[in-house]
Amino acid sequence: MAPTERDRLDRGMPAERRIRIGIDTGGTFTDVVALDEETGELVTTKTPSTPSNPADGFLAGIAKVLDLLGAGDDSVSAVSHGTTVATNQLLEGKVDRLGFITNTGYEAMLEIARQSVPDGYGNSYFWVKPDRIVPRDLVKGVEGRLDPTGAEVRPFDEAGARETARWFRRQGVNTLGVCFLHAYADPRHELRMLEILREEHPDAVVSISSEVLREYREYERAMTTLVDAAVKPRLSAYVRNISERLQEYGAPPFYVMKSNGGVLSAAEVVHQPITTVLSGPAAGALGAALIAQVAGFDKVLTSDGGGTSTDVSVVIDGEPTLTTEGSVGAFPSKIPMIDVVTVGAGGGSIAWLSPEGTLKVGPQSAGADPGPLCYGKGGTEVTITDAHVVLGRIPPHLLGGEIPLDVEAARAGVEALAEQLGLTPEAAAAGVLEISAWNQANALRQVTVKRGLDVRDFALVTFGGSGSLLLCRLMDVLGLPTVLVPPNPGNVSAFGLLTVDVKNDYVQTHVALADALDPAVVEGVYDDLTARAATALSGEGFAPEQHVFARTADLRYYGQAFEVRVPVAAGPLDPAAVAAEFHAAHRALYGYDFAADPTQQVEWVNLRVSGIGPITRPEIARHGGLDTPARSSRATRPASGARGVCFDAADGYVDTPILQRTDLPPGTSVAGPVIVEEFGSTVPIHPGFEARVDEYLNLIVTRSNA
Repeated sequence: MAPTERDRLDRGMPAERRIRIGIDTGGTFTDVVALDEETGELVTTKTPSTPSNPADGFLAGIAKVLDLLGAGDDSVSAVSHGTTVATNQLLEGKVDRLGFITNTGYEAMLEIARQSVPDGYGNSYFWVKPDRIVPRDLVKGVEGRLDPTGAEVRPFDEAGARETARWFRRQGVNTLGVCFLHAYADPRHELRMLEILREEHPDAVVSISSEVLREYREYERAMTTLVDAAVKPRLSAYVRNISERLQEYGAPPFYVMKSNGGVLSAAEVVHQPITTVLSGPAAGALGAALIAQVAGFDKVLTSDGGGTSTDVSVVIDGEPTLTTEGSVGAFPSKIPMIDVVTVGAGGGSIAWLSPEGTLKVGPQSAGADPGPLCYGKGGTEVTITDAHVVLGRIPPHLLGGEIPLDVEAARAGVEALAEQLGLTPEAAAAGVLEISAWNQANALRQVTVKRGLDVRDFALVTFGGSGSLLLCRLMDVLGLPTVLVPPNPGNVSAFGLLTVDVKNDYVQTHVALADALDPAVVEGVYDDLTARAATALSGEGFAPEQHVFARTADLRYYGQAFEVRVPVAAGPLDPAAVAAEFHAAHRALYGYDFAADPTQQVEWVNLRVSGIGPITRPEIARHGGLDTPARSSRATRPASGARGVCFDAADGYVDTPILQRTDLPPGTSVAGPVIVEEFGSTVPIHPGFEARVDEYLNLIVTRSNA
């Protein structure tokens, strides 16, 4: 029998260490943060991602951080993981052959979709509707129909369902989504279809809408179900691979970050992979929210720049905003998620010329393998990272010298691009970065201006390996007053993974006007949802006294098309109090409400319960930030010096001081032009800007005349 902690102390043996690890796998690098649960010590590191098998980079990160801590393989107490497997698959449009089963007569549901046109009606003459996630020839209808109450209008055609299942099997379509009308009210037809598919097409991976999203609006429910099915094979294989390889660390509890700001055990997340479509971005938003709140900022925007994409969100009073109207790339995903807008503008995003000869950047990415030209791994296209290297804004190496960069290869690629554009290499590289900055700025406008918020009222928190490279240009484009760059910005998402609770969301559509609402029926629905949440939390190992439940409801004015989510207090239902919350929330979002107009009725639409299993969060200490000087991966960093940096193509290269961030104590102020480097990130401070170091070692960037 292994010695207990008490035995170890009595015999003078070293205490068994408990190391909780957060790992965020990005398109280019895998970021790792480890917390010693006894001492509170935080250690950070990075390792290259391994796109051919992301689990390799994941395990390499664990080994590296344990080595930094001097801890053994048996010391890992839990691992929380933020993954971009689903995000990148959807952003890059890599959806494998997919089939769709719906009601007879509704086979064109995906083609009809919604009438909205990107960028308004001015573009409607030229806009071509993108390809559907399922081509029309792989959509099949099955006879049967329920009404909105769940009552059967036409019986389910079992013979037709069996023939449909066999047809997909003969076609070799092994990934299927099922969405029948009004399955949110009663799932019996979908459940029977699932049973038949298991009998007739046992190799198929199937998602049904009543398990993915029990909410009305058939198009959004169908799309969410199909996205769930599309990412399920790849994510399931990935999670299974990691779980097996964690056996060498004693099979510690393994959690995966969800889009809603919580984590879930890997064993459960494979049954609901749609919940991970913004896994990595959600962790980053939560980590940045905590850092900004501690630093004294209550209204912030977050910008997480990685190798494939940049993810932006809004944080007010320490809490990222939530939505159920999100999307990833071209795919709407109507699940509870932190309100993150993702754009294909990461360090590996590829610069290319349109058929008209216009310079474009992204969303295609070179990733980590082969990666940008400067990686020397066979990349053939210019990326954002190559442009930064050519302009001298990042050093000729990454990770403190662990990864040398081929500056000449990057320059040759940029020169070839410049020749096509008729520009100098510096102007071409600057153009790539300018387009990237505007792509990021437009994403930040989406989460602010389009939601009735003034972007100038917010501070911006930039993080991720590439997130801070364009911060000065973003300040100019958006009129931002302040930017905060945390210490170890490349590891903020991994840090965020150590701050999140276990969380599951449950929803049930319940449409009723407030005047006709039956509180007893509503309480019954809430009780059912709460019981489901409690069962899930118990399955995750939380005792009943640890369970926390949050009730919300989606309300609207009668006749409106979309809803506003508001909290619903525990205890006996008070419809008047909920209506007051709704009026206030509507006024905050849209600038008006109808609280005083008796002719405008309030309508309840969806009831929701979140089940939360709380965890202990690490503290951010003063003068220590996310790391301490003695424990970080920076032993090979070069000394401070200077190099030629191009901030403006017209001005050419300027001899610019290079400072190591670890040499800047709290209270330090530096004025641009200057480059601040650290192990996993670089911050170029342009002429006309300055940065100071606060008591948590954050860089606070403002304009010099501010």
